[in-house]
Formats: sequence, C-alpha cells, structure tokens
Amino acid sequence: MPPREPASPTNPIETEGLQLDRPQVTAGGIPAITSALRHAIGEAGPVRGIKLLRDVIQFAGFDCPGCAWPDPDTHRSMAEFCENGAKAVAEEGTLKRVTPEFFRQWSVAELGRQSDYWLGKAGRLTHPMVLQATMSQSHGKTLFISATPDTDFTAAARIVIIRN
Repeated sequence: MPPREPASPTNPIETEGLQLDRPQVTAGGIPAITSALRHAIGEAGPVRGIKLLRDVIQFAGFDCPGCAWPDPDTHRSMAEFCENGAKAVAEEGTLKRVTPEFFRQWSVAELGRQSDYWLGKAGRLTHPMVLQATMSQSHGKTLFISATPDTDFTAAARIVIIRN
C-alpha cells in the first residue's frame, strides 16, 4: 500500500481578519436576539431556525450543542442560550448538505488543513462515510468514500475488539 498523504491531528489556527473592538455596553437584549435570529434563519431557514431556538435548553427541547453549561432546574426563559449557543444550534440545523461528491473533491489531508469553522459551514453529512482502504484510484490521496450495505466493517470491528 502506498504511503498515506500526511494529515494533521489538529486544525489550523486562523488569525487573519480578526479585529479587536471596544466591548458593547450589554451582552444581551435586542441586539443579541437579533444576532441569534440572523444566524438561525441564515443557516436553517425562518421556520426551522425559529423552532430550533425555541427548543434549545427547554424542558421538552434539547441541550445546547455548543457548551456544557448546566441547565436551570426550575425555570427557563424563552431565550435560555447565549449567542455562541445560537450559532452552534444554527450550524447543527443548517440546510447545507455534504454529499459523497464533496469527499471525492477533498482528501483527508486537505480536510485536516481546514478550520472547524470551514468544516462546519460546509454542511451536514448525507451518507455514512468510511476511510478508503486503497489509494490506487485516488491518485495517492486518502479519501473518505460512501459506505454501502456491502461495505466491509470487519477491520474496524477488529480494532474495537482489540482496544476493548
């Protein structure tokens, strides 16, 4: 088997385009709600975006995917999330989809050089994916390929058994 293309275990740190401004007077209120809605509606559409924000950190809803802050036990406000939580919910609820074609275009090493932000903005998976077993058809690049009902998961199962 040819050597694999090098991949980094960590994402790159991006500092380009960052700017430091004076802090706002408040961290909440109408500007924060407007920002949360802008992110949710921009990623998930108006109906889905508002439903997602309505349900995050609610008793009959779901936990925020962006943090591990403990949920209040007795009372929860209508907007029981921070702006970063709204961004995380919006990204998880995005209408953008990553299809097998995306993984034919990007090698594992190329994906490893992208930031978490870039990867998250690409969209959500539409198919289960597996790491390509051979690299002969991909011109020396290690790629993820779409798993099918015929995909052989024997090697992965052996690794799990050995580690346990």
